[in-house]
Amino acid sequence: MIRIASMLIARHETMTTALHGIRILDFSQMMAGPLCTMLLGDFGADVIKIESPEGDSIRRTGDTLIGGETEYCLSLNRNKRSIVLDLKTEDGQAVVRRLAADADVVVENFRPGTAERLGIGYEQLRQGNPRLIYCAMSGFGTDGPHRDRPALDPVIQAMSGMMQLTGTQDSGPLRTGFALSDYITPMFAVSGILAALHARHASGTGQRIDLSMLNATIFSMVPREGYYFATGKTPARIGNEHYQIVPYNTFDTADDRQLFVLAHTDKFWRALLRVLNDSGLETDSRFASGRDRIANREALNRRLSELFMKETAAVWMERLSAEGVIFSLVRTLDEVFSDPSVQEDMITYVDHPTAGRIPLLSNPLKLSGTPTSVRRPPPRLGEHTESILREIGMASHGAK
Repeated sequence: MIRIASMLIARHETMTTALHGIRILDFSQMMAGPLCTMLLGDFGADVIKIESPEGDSIRRTGDTLIGGETEYCLSLNRNKRSIVLDLKTEDGQAVVRRLAADADVVVENFRPGTAERLGIGYEQLRQGNPRLIYCAMSGFGTDGPHRDRPALDPVIQAMSGMMQLTGTQDSGPLRTGFALSDYITPMFAVSGILAALHARHASGTGQRIDLSMLNATIFSMVPREGYYFATGKTPARIGNEHYQIVPYNTFDTADDRQLFVLAHTDKFWRALLRVLNDSGLETDSRFASGRDRIANREALNRRLSELFMKETAAVWMERLSAEGVIFSLVRTLDEVFSDPSVQEDMITYVDHPTAGRIPLLSNPLKLSGTPTSVRRPPPRLGEHTESILREIGMASHGAK
């Protein structure tokens, strides 16, 4: 049964959340920063999304509109309140200083130096709040020759080497099918913010966190860097395959579906052999060990392809499951989101004032004592400006 967030808000408000009482000022735009603050909001933090009069540019990215909102904006901004401030004005900066005086965390992804020029950099804001934790995300870091360059996910994938690892020899370098750099960077940012909050319990003071998308993406290639350091070689682009494990590939079935099958140890190789029931494959010395299978990759893939084409995906899935082989059908998104377990665990519905009742992905973390929750739908631009200004005792003209 799909959980309906609008029916659970009252119950969640009475429950303890991991970040209850933590206030976060979110100056970030697009994907990496907003995903970071959304996750913190899921943990119970009060996230105030500070937007220019034009709004976060993600509100204008793409042409898939739901009730006037882009799917990007709806996916990345739940559990937040939106206030519109013009940070280029004295009034806008004054509101930020007032908000920062009582805030716990600031998250921004301006180009290095921009926050300082606006008067809202770490050293400027910590004067009024030494406990402030300030997380600055950038494309290439605060120093170095690339610090002032604009950066989006595919640029980082290309520069990090990630793109060089993805694809085949025929296809050339490819980016991943989702915004990997925009995803992995906020995972590190959340970890850093939570660590800094914990450290503040002992020290009583905040700190600055610097994180570049480039560094986070390079780190995400673990353990490919180990292979490079050991051999001086870049792992070859081999599509769905693995440079150290064979079989590790997709195979077509008789009904034109694909199964991803792998055997990373002899135990799982023997399980696969039992399913395939091919005496020639079992006795072929070219495939006796993992090292042998790597050396004879093409021959093994060719034989496996021939065997998997003999039956439908449904037949193979039943047999592979019975023997405990590591595999999956390559599913379409329709198959993924119609799966009852996915509906139960990963889809939450919220009521949005213009988009109506919309599905959002649930936070995958399951905390038994302080569960995550979706308490607020993604905000409309400036929806909470007046109420936030009243909270800090400032007149509405301060938002101009």
